[in-house]
Amino acid sequence: MSLLVTGSIGIDNVTSPYGRAEGVLGGSAVYFSYVASFFVPVRLVGVVGDDFPDDFRRVLAKREIDLAGLEVRKGSKTFRWTGKFEGAMNEAETVEVDLNVLAERGPKIPPAFADSEFVFLANTHPTLQRELLSQIRSPRLVVCDTMNLWITTERESLIETLGVVGGVILNDAEARMLTGRMNLIEAGEEILRFGPRFVIIKKGENGAVLVTGDHAVGVPAYPAKTVHDPTGAGDSFAGGVMGHLSRERKTDFATLRQALVRGTVAASFTIEDFSLRRLERLTRNEIEWRVEEYVEMLRFD
Repeated sequence: MSLLVTGSIGIDNVTSPYGRAEGVLGGSAVYFSYVASFFVPVRLVGVVGDDFPDDFRRVLAKREIDLAGLEVRKGSKTFRWTGKFEGAMNEAETVEVDLNVLAERGPKIPPAFADSEFVFLANTHPTLQRELLSQIRSPRLVVCDTMNLWITTERESLIETLGVVGGVILNDAEARMLTGRMNLIEAGEEILRFGPRFVIIKKGENGAVLVTGDHAVGVPAYPAKTVHDPTGAGDSFAGGVMGHLSRERKTDFATLRQALVRGTVAASFTIEDFSLRRLERLTRNEIEWRVEEYVEMLRFD
């Protein structure tokens, strides 16, 4: 099997009630690929500047992540994000963003990656998502992410992208903004009309909802006692979902439900420490143990 992800790779500064982490590895493609690599080998496509630390590359190289698609662009600077979490830490406050290399041309898919069967288009301009997808020959499943900016400024292009993907993962605020529906099941059903076969709506600490043409199901978040840094939780969730689907090579409703559980559990580890620190200590056995614990919590006799 082959799972490809394309998205942002960055350097973050994060502050929460539990401390501050400066100059740490971040970005949507980073969290996604690190988590997904616990399930299947991952092909990472992204672009960084020549200021990207070698240590960060080595962190990714320790996992089954093929970095042939990681372009280091000379004379450019890596994407940087500074944010903080306060109170219940439900949402990050962006303090500063330097797009840097992300404001330039997009990366190219290496020819050796063109046969990728499973593809995740992490959050970026919807036109760029389609351009990247056009470089893949015949993917088995394509799933995309998006954000409120594109819903507001690039709605037509986003809807065009939704028409060529098999699934979409977005959060509750984005689903409501895109459809004008307050009820998330109705919002999911409305998004299905744009073309995807399934929609997964993330609700943060309130779990997630899966909507298909025939079914809808919701799961709660894992009851985490340690929440130090929620950065990357949504991307980790997507990595768990796509990692499981790629490993199973199926997208039926039962497998999608199983993937929902893996994504929920994966995110519960990410938030326990800053950046990738908890994920770097994570083992596959820990994931499976927590999956079993989580499923048992949901069982009612």
